[in-house]
Amino acid sequence: MRKTRSFMSLNGLRDLVSDSMSIDMGSASTIIAVRGRGIVVDEPSIVAVSKVSGEIVAIGKEAAAMQGREARDVALISPLVDGVVADFERTQMMLDHFVRKARSGFSHFSRRAVMSVLSGVTHVEQRALLSAAEHAHIGRVYMVEEGLAAAIGAGVSVDDRHASAVVDIGGGTTNVAVVARGLIIFAHAERLGSSDIDAAIIDRLRRHHGLIIGAPTAERLKIALGSATEPAEPARKMTVKGRDVQTGSPGAVEVTPGEVFTVTQNVVRKIADEVRMALAELQPEVAADIYDRGIILTGGGALLDGMVEYLQRETKLSTRLADEPRYSIVNGLAQLFDEPLLLRRVTRNEPSLLLEAEPNAFGS
Repeated sequence: MRKTRSFMSLNGLRDLVSDSMSIDMGSASTIIAVRGRGIVVDEPSIVAVSKVSGEIVAIGKEAAAMQGREARDVALISPLVDGVVADFERTQMMLDHFVRKARSGFSHFSRRAVMSVLSGVTHVEQRALLSAAEHAHIGRVYMVEEGLAAAIGAGVSVDDRHASAVVDIGGGTTNVAVVARGLIIFAHAERLGSSDIDAAIIDRLRRHHGLIIGAPTAERLKIALGSATEPAEPARKMTVKGRDVQTGSPGAVEVTPGEVFTVTQNVVRKIADEVRMALAELQPEVAADIYDRGIILTGGGALLDGMVEYLQRETKLSTRLADEPRYSIVNGLAQLFDEPLLLRRVTRNEPSLLLEAEPNAFGS
């Protein structure tokens, strides 16, 4: 009995000095929740690198604050592109930085983490993420598809035998997932997201107004004037400043919601097409469930004004926005700690990369 009590005390101490993390590492943002503390990191997935030494000089919010005004010897890099690792070494350093920020003051390691991965992720891409997590001193990492995590985080019960459809619109990807009984029935990911709207706005102003603007200005325009549906005041004007293409001097032009709507439509139409094509591949019984239940929207891109109404009109299915859509994935990952058997069943780790869980690995 004395040994048993000592073992239980050791487990309690281990839980005290380690953090169980849920990590949603996306192209636009990295969000980390720690069990018992909630969301502790929500920062842009961007790093600032010295062109002279190659060393990282800033990460996350600090790097994003430089965007558009960075020093001449500094380059801003997004280590993840379209939801996958594009720059392995800097992804490692960025994740290590965020994980260290997420840890409690007296914790020096993380015993376990659940991390989201894009549907259709390759073994090479999966290994890159796992190596990054190992570099960040996380003992065991379980990888779960974004679509399932988003569904759970949006309130879909893991015991529900009827199918539910979730469309997660992120910065670089759109993921359509249909789940039932806590498992994915169908999933399709397209590398198209809200960042494509920013790129379309930049291109429009350069081509039609001769003005070059940066990504931060394009995002502000998207938030202020962008809409998936016809804007209520299409002629309202907003002054946008940048650099004149011909003279190279500072310049400014006026942009209307109607003009931003024109370029936004090209992207949201493609997103709607992807959703329709995905739903067209469902089994009849599953399609019947979706007809009754409609679609749940998650992800930061779902917050674009009019997106819910637009998808509802295009798919002819009832569509609703999840509570806290940006945090649906990380909240769903966090809930999986309470479903250890389900977590083992849905993990996407290769067998050779997923070791047998240690005793009480899923303990609270």
